[in-house]
Amino acid sequence: MSFHSVKINAEALLQLPAGVRASAAAPSAAKPRLPVLIILHQETSTPGRVGNALRALGYKLDIRRPRFGDSLPGTLEGHAGAVIFGGPMSANDPDDYVRREIDWIAVPLREQRPFLGICLGAQMLAMQLGARVAPHPQGRAQIGYYPIRPTQAGTVVCPHWPDHVYHWHREGFDLPKGAELLAEGSDFPVEAFQLDHAFGFQFHPDVTYAMMHRWTTRGHARLELPGARPRHLHFADREVYDAAERAWLKHFIEGWLARMPFAVMSEAAE
Repeated sequence: MSFHSVKINAEALLQLPAGVRASAAAPSAAKPRLPVLIILHQETSTPGRVGNALRALGYKLDIRRPRFGDSLPGTLEGHAGAVIFGGPMSANDPDDYVRREIDWIAVPLREQRPFLGICLGAQMLAMQLGARVAPHPQGRAQIGYYPIRPTQAGTVVCPHWPDHVYHWHREGFDLPKGAELLAEGSDFPVEAFQLDHAFGFQFHPDVTYAMMHRWTTRGHARLELPGARPRHLHFADREVYDAAERAWLKHFIEGWLARMPFAVMSEAAE
């Protein structure tokens, strides 16, 4: 699925009966939007700018923290999509909740529901798809703003990618078999990928100004890792690159949750 293909499907909907077409054209009038499942990993974590973008589009957030005992649904029939966010842990950790989250990603994959993994969430998606997740071979980290290069497939899915995006990680992943590379980097070649309705971003478009302050304060020790940017550059670079990243994220979220034909037909059958 690409956002380009969503436009083509929308044109095809003109061939549907008038009642079905009306439901597709104005879904909010037919029924409230389903909530988006939000999976976080720390007590103080928030969905940041991704959550803000979803709320602005009229979606409620079903926030769960499996690390602290919250359950995950056996189906996403009651959700518009799901997002797994980042965290200081690794997808290679043996903790039960990490294993459960990786296994759970099979649900949105099987049901073809929109799924987005950010940083740790992307690494979990890659691992669910059989790809390797590992530290940089020279021990380098990406903490701060770094350049990103969208592929041709990436610009088809979502145009106007930012030149630099915000990172906070020291592990990366291989491109899963069958997935499409959407963006690449330098120290960590795979920056973004897509498999059907599932997307994985190694970077952090979710980070707000307040989150950046918290991360660079509480996680200041990580700023000493090889390759990490000093704290003052996080804020200086944000002044330069954040507007483009924010605009791109808004466009991506709108397309990511665009109505699929199967959703239109299921509503028409109710």
